[in-house]
Amino acid sequence: MNGPVVCALFLAIAVVATAVLVVSSQHQSRALFTELQELNRERDRLDAEWGMLRLEQGAWATHGRIERLAREKLDMVMPGGENVIVLRRGGTDND
Repeated sequence: MNGPVVCALFLAIAVVATAVLVVSSQHQSRALFTELQELNRERDRLDAEWGMLRLEQGAWATHGRIERLAREKLDMVMPGGENVIVLRRGGTDND
């Protein structure tokens, strides 16, 4: 074989190999993009669920609900004025 034939054969193999690598790279790029889109959808779904859970937590922690549960389940009552002691931060006796 002479030099130009070997060179042409080498270039043909290089072109085919490059074409295969380009196709493989493009396929991997599309697969990763599809996975990215799925992960973005999952993130959006989780964000929406997180917002709903925060709203639900706020509803469960309202003062009215806690007071009602304290009265109904723990038999607690609001203390009268004679049962309330007010503590003041010390330092001066001007009050």
